[in-house]
Amino acid sequence: MAPVTFARLRWGALVWLLTLQFFVLETVAEARYAAPYSRIDDVISALGAADSPGRALMNASFVVQAALILGGALLLRPALRGAAGRAALLLLGAAALGTLLVGVFPLDGNGTMHAIGAVLYFVGGGLGLIALAYAVRPRSEALGTSVVLLGIVATAATIFFLAGVTSYLGEGGTERAAAYPLPIALALTGVVLALTAGRGDRPSAGAELRAERAEQEARRAEQARVRDAALEAAAQRSDGPDIDPDDPWAPTPRRR
Repeated sequence: MAPVTFARLRWGALVWLLTLQFFVLETVAEARYAAPYSRIDDVISALGAADSPGRALMNASFVVQAALILGGALLLRPALRGAAGRAALLLLGAAALGTLLVGVFPLDGNGTMHAIGAVLYFVGGGLGLIALAYAVRPRSEALGTSVVLLGIVATAATIFFLAGVTSYLGEGGTERAAAYPLPIALALTGVVLALTAGRGDRPSAGAELRAERAEQEARRAEQARVRDAALEAAAQRSDGPDIDPDDPWAPTPRRR
């Protein structure tokens, strides 16, 4: 696949950075919530239900978030390496579809479609971050490590949330531990890719070090092979031809 262009990389990075809009609009919708609201006990989708004054804003944020997740993934696809890049695109696409369903079908509307959307977002987001980490690791090992840790947190919290193990962080807290890592990781990835855009496809320092070590090992192996071949040839010359002492026509060996 051709390298990502500078303009496409910057646009994709900006789109993923804008996924942080979710936190802003969630805070605004929460501020407009009439009843007492707790981020520990109450789920995010409650802000988009019919009794929430900020429901239109919250559900619009879900829909916009879906477009930002998928749009950034498509723009940055050439910068995401190998099979991990392809997996990241599919999984993040599933997360985007899930976010769209959550926004279109509120919690107190079509509950089945809302639940399907939530599962798609949580599962696709957590696993998508793990795939994304391996896709960006050749560009930045620090970024890859940060993203994979966020993906592990999101995946673990998803398992706890879907299994109903929410007594430690609360239902809302556990859901947020599963939901928040995705926009954070995407924004971080966008910033780092934008800052390293001038390096193009040049490998990271760690990758360069591994390549240098591999080259040194190959050079040493070749030197050993040449040395062994030279020693074997010298041994064959020193042995000389076998001479039968009873053969009168055999050549007289040279004295040493």
